[in-house]
Amino acid sequence: MQRIARRPARLAALAAVPVLLIAGCSSGSDSGSGTAQDAKESAGAASAPPKLAAAKYSTIPDPCKALSKGTVEDLVPEAEKAAGKASKSSDTSSRGTCSWNGLDGYQYRWLDVTYQRFESVEGIGSAEEQAKERFASQLKQSAGEAKDAARKDLKDLGDQAVRLSWKAKDDGEEYRRATVVARTANVVVIVNYNGAGFEDGKTPKAKTVEDGAAKAAGEAVAAVDKAAKK
Repeated sequence: MQRIARRPARLAALAAVPVLLIAGCSSGSDSGSGTAQDAKESAGAASAPPKLAAAKYSTIPDPCKALSKGTVEDLVPEAEKAAGKASKSSDTSSRGTCSWNGLDGYQYRWLDVTYQRFESVEGIGSAEEQAKERFASQLKQSAGEAKDAARKDLKDLGDQAVRLSWKAKDDGEEYRRATVVARTANVVVIVNYNGAGFEDGKTPKAKTVEDGAAKAAGEAVAAVDKAAKK
């Protein structure tokens, strides 16, 4: 009788072993799954591209108001339109050009100011990176149009600035020309200034045109920061 009584208890003990083993396996499987998920999420976060830096400037100044009245009068005496002539733009917060021209006796002068602003765009680049690329391409284009141009880096103008100066002939008249390509953060500024002496008038000196272009560019670049603070 004693031998028969112990048998059910032994069977019950043996039957409990698989339950414990199954429970242990189940617990281990859940733990492994969580670790894999965490690793996957961490890898995804690590591979995510960094966010692009926001554009410093969200607008540009009115190019026809970028230069002082005195500067326009000095560089373009007897300008046909003292307030300047604005070119059409579909987005005045990103692009704009204004020009002045005048004939004072036999002395002819032309001046224009152009702004181009960039925004950070995923897949294209940050606003400043795009402005740097535009600065380089515009400088290359201007240098290509200017045969034997003298180049000078303007270190105190914006983040980057280069002035090109050269002589050119058009319809038999000799012109002295200067172009300044500058960049301040995400805005590119282009200034063209040239002059000629018609008939008996003398061609303006290189320094006169170079200094005039640099002066206009300095005011045009400063106007970008002023517009942002309004």
